[in-house]
Amino acid sequence: MFNNQPVSYSGVQPSGNLTIGNYLGAIKNFASFSEAYKCFYCVVDEHAITVRQTPADLRRRTYETLALYMACGLDPEKNTLYVQSHVHEHAELAWILNCFTMFGELSRMTQFKDKSAKHADNINAGLFTYPTLMAADILLYQTDVVPVGVDQKQHVELCRDIAERFNQLFPDTFTVPEPIISKSGMKIMSLADPTKKMSKSDENVNAVVYILDDKDTIIRKFKRAVTDSETCVRLGEGKDGINNLIGIYSCFTGKSAEEIEKEFEGRGYGEFKLAVGEACADALAPVQQKYRELLADKGALEAQMKKGAEEASWYARRTLSKVQKKLGFVKI
Repeated sequence: MFNNQPVSYSGVQPSGNLTIGNYLGAIKNFASFSEAYKCFYCVVDEHAITVRQTPADLRRRTYETLALYMACGLDPEKNTLYVQSHVHEHAELAWILNCFTMFGELSRMTQFKDKSAKHADNINAGLFTYPTLMAADILLYQTDVVPVGVDQKQHVELCRDIAERFNQLFPDTFTVPEPIISKSGMKIMSLADPTKKMSKSDENVNAVVYILDDKDTIIRKFKRAVTDSETCVRLGEGKDGINNLIGIYSCFTGKSAEEIEKEFEGRGYGEFKLAVGEACADALAPVQQKYRELLADKGALEAQMKKGAEEASWYARRTLSKVQKKLGFVKI
């Protein structure tokens, strides 16, 4: 907490096109936090390199992700928007926290197991210690709350364990953060396999709807979405595809599942899929327009990177200096 205002922290990787899962589960809800919290929003490029990146693509996507943050409603005057690698305190605190994180804790992380299976030729130490860098991201800013999807909750829980362990040895160092999981859009599932989470790295392009897809592409993908042999638009067991589409439609329209079931009573899946696609495309259209305007001015984006890094560094230095002093590091 800074100046009696609670702190919120979030980060998004510039490692691929962001999906409607990223948008509904996280970014769409970010803007509302700025009224009640001091908010830090980070483009986490250091996390991205745990998987091999093409340098030119990483550079381009860093600009694009910052532009998307702003296009989705994050006001740089109300929030601190910055790039992770521009604030060296993240990497410095991560090394220190590595020394207070147990090997067994990291080996239990679900995402490490999943990514190790996907990238068996590159199971590097950074992939293993990724959660410790994430803990450093959060703890640097004395964060009170972390808005996350359900798949990242395990990482925040580890962050809490690390903070509590450090605080036991060196009292009153870190604020212990709480995860906040959005009730809507918690977990958007694949359109091709609705038992799996929608992933920006999915090789099947029809499984994923990206924030920057054009309207025709969005509608085509929803028309191809896997459903079931019934024709009734209702929530139900064994109806993963329709359950997912109802959830997506609810997120974009604000309607409850009951209202949606009533709206499409007696109407088939084809009509419902079209409505979901149109609702999605219409909601994303103003975001896409703003994004294109922002991306056209690279100088303005770089100025925001510099401003955001200076703001973030001011807060990060305070925490890192306190940690170093408590550990016994000599300052010169």
